[in-house]
Amino acid sequence: MARGTSGEQTGTMAQPLAGVRVVDLTRILSGPFCSMLLGDLGADVIKVEGREGDEVRRQGAIIEGMSWYFASFNRNKRSITLDLRSDEGKAVLHRLVAGADVLVENFRPGVLDKLGLGTAERERLYPRLVVASVNGYGSTGPYAERPAFDFITQAMSGFMAVNGTPETGPLRCGPPITDLVAGLYAAFGVLAALRVRDRDGRGQAVESSLMMGMVSMLAYLSASQLATGTPPPVTGNDHPIASPYGLFQAADGGVAVAPSTQAVLRRFLSEIGLEHLLAEPRFATNADRVATRSELNALIDEAMRGETQETWIARLNAAGVPCGRVQTLAEMVEDPQVAAQEMVLDIPHPGHGTVRMTGFPVKLSGTPCRVERPAPDLGAHTDDVLAEAGYAPEEIAALRESGVV
Repeated sequence: MARGTSGEQTGTMAQPLAGVRVVDLTRILSGPFCSMLLGDLGADVIKVEGREGDEVRRQGAIIEGMSWYFASFNRNKRSITLDLRSDEGKAVLHRLVAGADVLVENFRPGVLDKLGLGTAERERLYPRLVVASVNGYGSTGPYAERPAFDFITQAMSGFMAVNGTPETGPLRCGPPITDLVAGLYAAFGVLAALRVRDRDGRGQAVESSLMMGMVSMLAYLSASQLATGTPPPVTGNDHPIASPYGLFQAADGGVAVAPSTQAVLRRFLSEIGLEHLLAEPRFATNADRVATRSELNALIDEAMRGETQETWIARLNAAGVPCGRVQTLAEMVEDPQVAAQEMVLDIPHPGHGTVRMTGFPVKLSGTPCRVERPAPDLGAHTDDVLAEAGYAPEEIAALRESGVV
């Protein structure tokens, strides 16, 4: 059994979601990220796929027949193939749902109704079921029926408008951030709904969306807009409401520095020989420094060019000034802190070699996350899952013969 943990201590305590069964109808990223998080916490996740499988199986770097992109977001799951367009396939799905605690889906609104799993039917047939839906814009409102994609929801959420510089114009974030935020919120909602069910005995619907998840992440930027009615300035690596704060130039490259309080700022300027600037009226307050940002940044760059990144990072961290170097992904995966936090796991995948993937950012001391199952081959667990649902061997054979599974 492949295993990666968030620490050496695995203990004998059951994981937080041990005994929770999840039927996963999701594909691509937002939904699979949600169900992966539940699986990392110990849930038994049954990934229901069509005969062609999740599209991500064929995307990204494919090594020894395995997409590492797919493997990274579909660990701790079992795969079953099922034709959901057929009545027989829908009947199988209902039997799976009858034995499940959670259903996760990221279809467009209305698809669950076609599967016989609309709100009224669920509440009548499966009153304890928690149903998590991840969609683009929410299930109500004028955009509910629109197709969605990370790039589009980055744009529509306001995120791209505050990302970039006046010269570049709006910029998207490199990772598919709206997919990931929506999946994270969905998993968060599932945990809350399971807690309520434990207390009150009834399931409920949980919904998260790509656009609204990103709207919730805009922090002081949206707060400024709501308070003043004025859009915040686009500042690139600089901070919209604090100065100095950004990427400054050492002799051999940039150093990211975040002096977030007046005390930290004084330590920063002292280390680089510019503490006297705080006595000048043009730099006395944060508002003054924001107004003179370009001039101040130039003085800091000039002061820091005399030493290397390594020297400044050592000195500034020793002085309690948050700072670091912009690392490439190759440098990040070799970073000693990343290694100490076990954030890169090597997971054996039978028949596909060893897959390297990111680890668990949440550390639980008594019941750590772990990889109990590598990402499954398409349909690898169909017979096992059907047998657990009460199908006899001859019934499973008949379903295979008819192409339902």
